Parts: sequence; C-alpha cells; structure tokens
Amino acid sequence: MKLTIERAALLKALGHVQAVVERRNTIPILSNVLITAGSEGASFAATDLDIEIQESADATVEREGMATAPAHTLYEIARKLPDGADVTLELAGDDPRVSLKAGRSVFSLPSLPPGDFPMMPSEDLQTRFAVPSEALARIIDKTRFAISTEETRYYLNGIHMHAADEGGRKTLRAVATDGHRLALAECDLPDGAGGMPAVIVPRKTVQEARRLLEDAGDEIEMSVSEGKIRFKLGRAVLTSKLIDGAFPDYERVIPRDNKNTMTVDNKRFAEAVDRVATISIEKSRSVKLSVDGGVLTLAVNNPESGQATEELPADYAHDAFTIGFNARYILDVASQIEGDEARLHFADPASPTLVTDSGDADALYVLMPLRV
Repeated sequence: MKLTIERAALLKALGHVQAVVERRNTIPILSNVLITAGSEGASFAATDLDIEIQESADATVEREGMATAPAHTLYEIARKLPDGADVTLELAGDDPRVSLKAGRSVFSLPSLPPGDFPMMPSEDLQTRFAVPSEALARIIDKTRFAISTEETRYYLNGIHMHAADEGGRKTLRAVATDGHRLALAECDLPDGAGGMPAVIVPRKTVQEARRLLEDAGDEIEMSVSEGKIRFKLGRAVLTSKLIDGAFPDYERVIPRDNKNTMTVDNKRFAEAVDRVATISIEKSRSVKLSVDGGVLTLAVNNPESGQATEELPADYAHDAFTIGFNARYILDVASQIEGDEARLHFADPASPTLVTDSGDADALYVLMPLRV
C-alpha cells in the first residue's frame, strides 16, 4: 500500500475516526486505524466494537492495499505537520511498520495485520431515510443533557428515537431522561421513516454523531434496524450498535393537567438561579421557588454556607406556590430555551413540573421536584 494525501484532508479524516478509539484497549487492534488505499482514494476506519466510523478522503494512490497504524499517534503526527504538507503513507512488502513521510519528516509506526481489524456488518439496516442536518442536530442538542450516566439503568444511557403521531402530525421524536428530568424534542417525520423501529441510541454514539454533523452538509442519511443505526454524514459513515433494552413509557411521566402556569424571563431566571445556587449544598443543589402574584422568590438555605434570596418579576395568576428543584437541572433546561420566556406549569409541590419554550413548540421538559 502506498498513497499520498494532503495534510488537511488526512487531519480531518483522522480527527473524525480516532475519536471512537479508547485510550486503553485490551485488544491491540482496536487501538489502530485501518487505512485503505483504493481506486477512489483513501479511507480511514476505527472502531471500539460498538461504534465504527469510516471516512473517505481524496488521495493519490500509487499502490492499492490496506494497513493499520496506531490511531492517536497518527493523529498527533498529522496535527503537528506543517499546513499544506503532502503526506505519504506506505506499507511495503513484509515490513511490519507503516512509513509516514512529509517533507523532511519521516516516521516509522508499528502495524498490525489488516485482516485482524473487525468490521461491523450493516446489511440488515432495513429503514432508510434522509433528514436535514439542522433538524437532527436540534433534537440531539435539546435532549442529550438528560441522558442518564447511571450504568445500572443502562436503558436510560441514550436517546430514545422513534416515529410519533400525535394529533395527526407525524414526527421524528427524541426523548432522554435520567429519572430526575426528561427532555423531548421532535421534528417533521422524514419521508421513509414511518416504519422505523423505536430505538435507543447510546450516549457515545449521540456525541460522535453530533460532532460529525458539524461537517455533514445540509442533509444526512440515516439507516435503522432493531440492532444497529447508521449515519452517513458527508464523507463520514458512523455505524453503531443500539442499546438492547426497553425505554420506559415516558408519556406517563409528562404531566398533561398542570394548570398553574408561571411565565418568567428565561435569561434573568437562569442567571438568578445560578447566583443563589452558589451557596447551595453540593449534593442536592436545591433551590426553593416561591411565587405569589407577580413575584418569584428564589431561596437557598445552607446551614454551612449561609442563605441567599433573589426576587424576579413573573407572570402568575394562581394561588401562592412553593416548590424545590435541583439548580443544575433548572440551568440545563434553561440553556435549551430558545424564546425569551420560559413557562413552568405546576400541579403541586410533590408532582412533576412541565417546562415549555415560548420560542419552540416542538420541545418540552419535565423536572422532578425536591423537598425543601
């Protein structure tokens, strides 16, 4: 194998694929990137056995073939090469090392047999459709903060995606929850997505797909089966296993009859919560919200650090009400609100609160209260 590739193209491809490679691997080949030189140029692939990313790149191929090289080392070399450099990668004959040459720089890197590199089959991806990159990025951004990090509840360690039909409108819906908060966002259902199975996309896959969306162009292709999902993002293809589990019936968690609505300036609300939470107890981060008429009072009482209160104007025309929340969860939700105002819909101090966005009718959030 021998190919020559421009440094920027090499760096972009390696930057995309090497991100899935774990820093520590018990299986040596998983630390390597697979380099393929073919008639259409070069391609690079990396995997952790759950996720695989492949990316093609323009290159001058002198001799077709395949080789593997340490992913992170190769990326760091490419990153430190001068702009505009032409990089030659070569695996010659029985030489067990990959040669990299750029100008006067020469590197010799250990290689493992390409035949040992595990490729992820994806022939069984029955449902295929195209979705606008902006729409997919939006529903990911508005939900991924609520993904659970608790490994014992593995079925919450991702975003639940499925085709929904509510009130006659068909949507592609994304939902995430960690049991303390829930986030839901949806977009118009793409043509061909009606038959997709309901799936749970793992956290790491969500993060990698969102990162690749930055260079994906206006539209991406998605393919889905019961066990795998694939995103074709420009010249990159991400294939991933799905979480094998049942996502809880989230519809039961979303309150539909919370009639006590408070409207508040979202930016001022978030800043005030952040200020009073400075002295909150680190474990619970609890903040008490008391609303009466046109005044919302935020309060924190920490026996060790002291007390804090702040008042904000609010639009509220119901009986006086007090409820507590984790400040970090409030701030996470507030950061996703696009409109100037956030609307909090209350039932009682022990029931979930529904949060809606004045600027986005296709997203909602649920916060579980704390005792304060």
